[in-house]
Amino acid sequence: MNISYIGELAAFGTALCWTFGSQFFEAAGKRVGTLSVNLIRLVLALLLFFILSLFTNGSLFPVDFPMHAWIWLGLSGLIGFALGDLFLFKAFVEIGPRLSMLVMTLTAPISALLGLTFLGEIYSLQQWLGMLITLIGVSWVILERSNNNQNNTKRKIRRVTKSGIIYAFLGTLGQATGYVLSKYGMMINNEFLDPFAATQIRVIVGTIGFMLIITLNRSWSKVFIAIKNINAMGFMFGGAFLGPFLGVSLSLLALHYITAGVASTITALVPILIIPSVIFIGKEHVSIRAFAGAIIAVAGVFLLFVKF
Repeated sequence: MNISYIGELAAFGTALCWTFGSQFFEAAGKRVGTLSVNLIRLVLALLLFFILSLFTNGSLFPVDFPMHAWIWLGLSGLIGFALGDLFLFKAFVEIGPRLSMLVMTLTAPISALLGLTFLGEIYSLQQWLGMLITLIGVSWVILERSNNNQNNTKRKIRRVTKSGIIYAFLGTLGQATGYVLSKYGMMINNEFLDPFAATQIRVIVGTIGFMLIITLNRSWSKVFIAIKNINAMGFMFGGAFLGPFLGVSLSLLALHYITAGVASTITALVPILIIPSVIFIGKEHVSIRAFAGAIIAVAGVFLLFVKF
């Protein structure tokens, strides 16, 4: 394997994990609510990290990480998991995973701007063009009227609501900010720390953040009820493995080799990858415009691979 493509492949693996994980979380959220799903899936992911760390490092968590990493990765977990995912999961329930993840492709240009400003990352004109194309594709789809073809199909119609788009955008902003903070937190003397251990720190702080949110909302009774829902727990475990455990760890691995903007643009493949499952499993109607918009949104990804 050409080592120059490890970062791109890790980012693509992230896209695959988020494609299926987002659907697990949507199914669980409809059954027990988004607050409960957010906390329980982080706790489940944390258990997986404890097991992995115990076998690989002999301790339950990365005790050898410097304070610099704990501070910035912890802040990343608070913004990315506790706040960003809170809004993203609300978007999953309101407008569905396909449209939510399509809005999430805006993580790429936002991450690029943050990386340029705070990390000194450098992007070529070709890469900026790719991110602009992504933005155009996303805008075209989310501005589609929700009643198009409603009378011509028996499939489920996803309505594009303003609140759903706002939730998805706030989740995107949290994701991009957390991504850049993660890269900064992993950088020690021009070397990168282990991405799985780094993700574990993010999950630890994100879990504490959600515990505080649930306490303030007095929603612990809903969490205990959710734990008793066997079907929801099954969906949450699958989502926890593919999302905060494997998917996020792969996304941080990608940051070892490529910039935050490029890595997050590659994860923009999620809207394309998710279309077959929402059609054949979710029985959701996907218009020609949605197909075209998704293709436009990820066309810029190929500009990141092909050098002219």
